Amino acid sequence: MPSWKIGRALGIPIRIHASWFLVFFLATWSLSTGYLPDSLPGLSPERYWAMGAIAAVLLFLSVLLHELGHSYVALYYRIPIEQITLFIFGGVAHMRREAPSPKAEFLIAVAGPAVSFVIGGACFLLVLLAETIQRQQGLQGVIMLGVLLGMVNVQLGLFNLIPGFPLDGGRVLRAGLWAWGKDFYRATRQAAVVGLAFGAIFGLVGLIVVYGAVSGELPASMMSNGGWVVFIGMFLFAAALASRRQAVLRQSLATIPIRDMMVTTVVSIPAKCTLHEAVNQYFQAYGYGGFPVLDDRRLVGLVTVCEVQSVAPALWAWRQVEQVMRPVSESLVITPEVPVIHAVERMARGGWDRLVVVQDGEVVGLVTQSAIVHFLQLRRG
Repeated sequence: MPSWKIGRALGIPIRIHASWFLVFFLATWSLSTGYLPDSLPGLSPERYWAMGAIAAVLLFLSVLLHELGHSYVALYYRIPIEQITLFIFGGVAHMRREAPSPKAEFLIAVAGPAVSFVIGGACFLLVLLAETIQRQQGLQGVIMLGVLLGMVNVQLGLFNLIPGFPLDGGRVLRAGLWAWGKDFYRATRQAAVVGLAFGAIFGLVGLIVVYGAVSGELPASMMSNGGWVVFIGMFLFAAALASRRQAVLRQSLATIPIRDMMVTTVVSIPAKCTLHEAVNQYFQAYGYGGFPVLDDRRLVGLVTVCEVQSVAPALWAWRQVEQVMRPVSESLVITPEVPVIHAVERMARGGWDRLVVVQDGEVVGLVTQSAIVHFLQLRRG
């Protein structure tokens, strides 16, 4: 489903997933037809809907601040954050690589719930302050909204501390297992199994509530609550299962050296070659998406289709490869003995789709994203 960028925070793009609008409408509808009229009777339907929409926005702002808490600590440990996405289940910060240590993993995980608890405490303090000032109708809406936000943030913090991966509590559990067993991937698999168990428990409890509401043993209004619990259980189970599979694949990549996956037939382009010659004699002739650039047998950079396309075709005959290539850097070069997982992380950090494999100063191969993807697809099969 599509998503849209709505701004930036801490330098991180903030996006809204299409599913967010469904939850926003449901939250606004629930507040404006149930919670608000019961807590603050006597207002017009239009005002209830307006207050419900404002409350829903503030609720999602709380979720955003929760994710920014994770992101702030991650940035402290120099972990790039690709974006934060608000979607049907709240929000998620997309980190480009894993935490460097159990301590970092623990601090990143607890930062989100800590922010939620701080927001919840601040809301309750504001409610107490408002109640001591006056109890007139003018502040009743503020008091009611403060109570709602306080309760939701405390519940958000507590829910995320459930020790089932990929919830924050599951990441705390993974940090502990990682510190104890000294094996990140094994800790991830173990924490994911706990996540699977909690997902199954949530699903079972939700089904029991739905059955009770249908049979009349519970109020009919509990049916929707049971349905949401089942939905959350299914999401947690699926996310934990995907995390466990990903951990197995990443562990495989951590045990395979680059020399077993790299392309050994490497074609390089001379630095003084014009773009016109590069396109006709290399890109079209070989069909590769990028080539190392050599100057007197010395690696000086990498040129890909993107760099060529950045120059108008009319200028290809006058522009040389060395003028548009990506200059060589430590992030571009890797040795054949390094595990493939390091190449994956370096590509994510640097925005590369391929790395040049160098040994004793000589180019001996290329490792590409497509080769790694094909490997993962074969392993899944």
